Amino acid sequence: MVEGRGLFITFEGIDGSGKTTQIRKLRQMLESESIPFEVIREPGGTMIGEKIRSILLDKEHSNMSPETELLLYEAARAQIVFERILPALSAGKTVICDRFYDSTVAYQGYARGLSLEAIDLVNKIATSGLEPDLTFLMDMSALDAASRVDGRKKDSDRLESEGLIFMEKVRVGYLALSKNNNRMIYLNAAAPINEVWQQIEKKVREVLNK
Repeated sequence: MVEGRGLFITFEGIDGSGKTTQIRKLRQMLESESIPFEVIREPGGTMIGEKIRSILLDKEHSNMSPETELLLYEAARAQIVFERILPALSAGKTVICDRFYDSTVAYQGYARGLSLEAIDLVNKIATSGLEPDLTFLMDMSALDAASRVDGRKKDSDRLESEGLIFMEKVRVGYLALSKNNNRMIYLNAAAPINEVWQQIEKKVREVLNK
């Protein structure tokens, strides 16, 4: 945690891994203790970002190149960092972000096959060098995650339509990122919800109390 600014927490994992549920629990904890915070999602979170999000997730854009996809995600990220994340952190707020640059490495790097070095460069440009203080990786098999998504949605977006092989590549990318990474906390997302939450709560309190 950088001295003089708020705590920056990100949640990562494939769709259906339970990020939304655990973010809601963290929000409730912070609210109950009157800790100022903001919850943000990627891509989106700003007027510009939401317009980019609609382009990225629209299944009519199935012919989008991996490079276009990468740059659109980074454009949305640059805007949300500038417009919302940095101001909130400077104001001393805890910022909870549903996805950040680790998603780009996993999806566009490991799954799409784009250069990890190039992605690292554009990530640094888009974030102005900002890094999360703490990242929770919600890990679950692509098959189990897909069954959760199918049970709650009538229609899938462009990325969700990529299928199990693609999502398993994303998962492999996340697991590779989590190795020897003190910032990233691995969580078995297939475990009971409250069991996962207890691990998150313990770690967040530990960091907040430093």
